[in-house]
Amino acid sequence: MTEDPRAYRNVAVLVAAQAFLGSQITMIFVIGGLAGTILSPYACLVTLPISLIVFGSMTTAPWLSPLMQRAGRRTGFLIGAAGGLVGSAISAYALTIDNFWIFLVGSYFTGIYMSSQGFFRFAATDTASDAFKPKAISYVMAGGLISALIGPQIVGYMTADNPDATAMRYFDIYMVAMGLNVLGMLLFFLLDIPKPPAPSADDKPMRSKRALLSEPRILVAVICGAVSYALMNLVMTSTPLAVVACGYTEPDAANVVTAHVLAMFAPSFFTGHLIARFGVERITGLGLIILALAGVVALSGVALGQFFGALVLLGLGWNFGFIGATTMLTTAHGAEERGRVQGMNDLIVFGSVTFASLASGGLMNCAGGDAVQGWAAVNLAMVPFLVLAGGSLIWLALKPKPATA
Repeated sequence: MTEDPRAYRNVAVLVAAQAFLGSQITMIFVIGGLAGTILSPYACLVTLPISLIVFGSMTTAPWLSPLMQRAGRRTGFLIGAAGGLVGSAISAYALTIDNFWIFLVGSYFTGIYMSSQGFFRFAATDTASDAFKPKAISYVMAGGLISALIGPQIVGYMTADNPDATAMRYFDIYMVAMGLNVLGMLLFFLLDIPKPPAPSADDKPMRSKRALLSEPRILVAVICGAVSYALMNLVMTSTPLAVVACGYTEPDAANVVTAHVLAMFAPSFFTGHLIARFGVERITGLGLIILALAGVVALSGVALGQFFGALVLLGLGWNFGFIGATTMLTTAHGAEERGRVQGMNDLIVFGSVTFASLASGGLMNCAGGDAVQGWAAVNLAMVPFLVLAGGSLIWLALKPKPATA
């Protein structure tokens, strides 16, 4: 600990932000599609509110990352929390007037927060030693354990005995989300991350985005991160819809999502240690295998226990795949390229997640005659992307290592 005192302080702040501020995302992901079911004029668009959150994240990353490179992490994170606050307020207003399209605007602003949260994992490494970096990423991701307990349980508590059948049944949940964003703004003033040094004339020129993606290690890290996150989102977005459509209750759906998010973040206490011991490529590959197993369990039936089993495996696979890909990326570029690489990475990752969340509602509601067939279509859609990510890892492993001086 003596080697990284500043890093430990920053990790503690980011863990708290991930835990409390981050719980708004688990809350909104549970209710976004359910509110969309009530508000949307078209059945195939019910998950569009979730897609707009991810689209907001995708379009925010390219400008937020360079801004943090110039103005510092705290500024970027405060902007993200402000976006979440505005998004929750607009969404709550849309519920009061029963307007789907304004609800989508609120979802987009929530995506600004989601983008800033994606940079928590990178910020954890800014003041960390090389040895502490994978552990710092893991610890920050582990903060999601508390968000897993807070978010969906708030949804379950507020909907369990609520007789309101309109979208207003979700109004109080957005009020809670507004309060969480205010709390997050206060937390960020405790960060101690210096601004990156301004570029000087002696610095070597930064590589273009095309040149960065031609670096095999960066390319594979981006592919594996995008596939891990997109497939997790593809299945998770449809889960509340599938659970309710198969005859279970909203609290049942919230409990399934809670188990899923716990599985996403609980392994983070040791994922960094596993990466240090077995190598980042092996742990990333293990994550992809577990994601495939999640699909197998989901296709085996729609009993409540099978929903729990599939979503727990989905969370575990995401943890290994996404943390592995993030660690791989942080070791493949210099500090001067941090803003460009991380912004490009999150643009591609959340662009893929946007596509996945859009496809999720269409597959679930419009790809079969009933909920069971729609749920099967969602899980079968994972196959080609798992093949792509797994193939890229094998390609990287087989490439000759560059000669060292």
